[in-house]
Amino acid sequence: MSITTNELRAAGRRAAVPLIGGSALALGIALFAHQPVKAALTPAAPLDDSSVSSLVALDHSVEAVAAHVTPAVVNISVTAHAPEEMALENGPDGRDGGDGDPMQQFRRFFGPGFGQGFGPGSGHGQHQQQIEHGIGSGIIVSPDGYIVTNNHVVNGAVQIRVTLHDRRTFPAKLIGRDKLTDLAVVKIDGSNLPSLGWGDSSKLEPGQTVLAFGSPFGYFQFSVTRGIVSALNRPNPYSDDAHKPGGYIQTDAAINPGNSGGPLVDAHGEVVGINTFLISSSGSFSGAGFAIPSVLAKPIVAQLIQHGKVEHGYLGIGINDVTPDNEKFFDIAKGGGAVVTQVTPDSPAGHAGLQVGDVITAINGEKVETASDLQMRISEATPGSSVDLTISRNGKTEKVPMTLGRLHSDREVAANAEGGENQSGKLGVAVTDLTPNVREQLNLPEQLKGVAVAQVRPASPAEDAGISNGDVILQVNRKPVESAEQFKSDVQSVPSGQDLLLLVWSNGGASYRVLHTASSTSNGM
Repeated sequence: MSITTNELRAAGRRAAVPLIGGSALALGIALFAHQPVKAALTPAAPLDDSSVSSLVALDHSVEAVAAHVTPAVVNISVTAHAPEEMALENGPDGRDGGDGDPMQQFRRFFGPGFGQGFGPGSGHGQHQQQIEHGIGSGIIVSPDGYIVTNNHVVNGAVQIRVTLHDRRTFPAKLIGRDKLTDLAVVKIDGSNLPSLGWGDSSKLEPGQTVLAFGSPFGYFQFSVTRGIVSALNRPNPYSDDAHKPGGYIQTDAAINPGNSGGPLVDAHGEVVGINTFLISSSGSFSGAGFAIPSVLAKPIVAQLIQHGKVEHGYLGIGINDVTPDNEKFFDIAKGGGAVVTQVTPDSPAGHAGLQVGDVITAINGEKVETASDLQMRISEATPGSSVDLTISRNGKTEKVPMTLGRLHSDREVAANAEGGENQSGKLGVAVTDLTPNVREQLNLPEQLKGVAVAQVRPASPAEDAGISNGDVILQVNRKPVESAEQFKSDVQSVPSGQDLLLLVWSNGGASYRVLHTASSTSNGM
């Protein structure tokens, strides 16, 4: 029995105790019976506009933005061949088989979907003999019918149909798509179509009001949700390709499966982002949606419309953010930047003399804030163009001119990798030399030098830093590691309780990891 019910029953018993004698009770009833019946209560009058003027003004503003934007939003229906990688990731019944894997949740894109769930794809799709039917969203960016959407919405499409807000339906032609940025352009034959212009996402601030448009779950076409900019410059969260630029806009405006390719707009009704993915344990919106910023999308879309493809600039380096944790190891003051974690041989960066441990602080005189910032600017640049990098090397500032190469599918723009045994009690990691057998087992490049991680102790500094079995430790405090014995000696030479900086090769890329060691150590190194 609930507490509320208990309290009501107890109150009833207490009310009956003071009524002593039948006459008193009868008199009370008689007196009550002769009381006039009160008139029915009238509802409270609504508040006038002057009392809620701010809320009314906000409603009117949102209504005006929605009325301005919605006519240019489209619903995109796709019949597509199932991408091979998706077929491998999903079970024989077509349903997502990895609901327990957080990275599988990251891959819940909203383009063509599988099975009865909303797995990798936007919509409510059925998987029949390697054919998908999916739903996505898009935005008309020119009166003659060019429409921006996500690459994953139209990937593998054999037929694309577009439904306008006025319910007219058109066949659409794929103009071009760019896998790296997940953007695509399709076109319908039309004229004087409602269209929207680009806003400037670089002027957004956290807390600013934004609206998201699209077709959530494929059924609720031309929906609008309101929220704020939760954060800016979010890095690429996907483990499948560290070379994809980040810089995403995070918003709490509801973005659900089916919203992919729809616009994120500011208070002026200008497109500041293209909705592209959400992060959720359920596959549906849980407060964290992400959009490609317009500063990245606008030039990519222009290239797709003009050339049908995009050529990205190429440096040939791996990079990490400069953080309060690691900046002391590079002799630089606070203020951002991107630290070089690897340099590809025979690349523009290699020919220009960039080195692992260099910190890129500016490009063409403009400050580099984060690794994602540098990625976006390099990917937007034209191959063959000249750039001047400002770097900090061992505390000294240098200028490094170079000519950008052209990104190929098997090469990186600038990869942002945010991500006998010797036992280390200080770090909680056991390492082994890179013997030919170890190299073969781990499929390591011949030129890679260091020590392989054979074991990581749970709840250790190494595990906290994300180090795993099979990783290769290349440096300790920026000193190259040649052998397991040397690694042991280098670590032992660091005073107890002092942080260490390791350069770690993992999943095909190198990244710096700061390890916070305890003041007291367990048995071992």
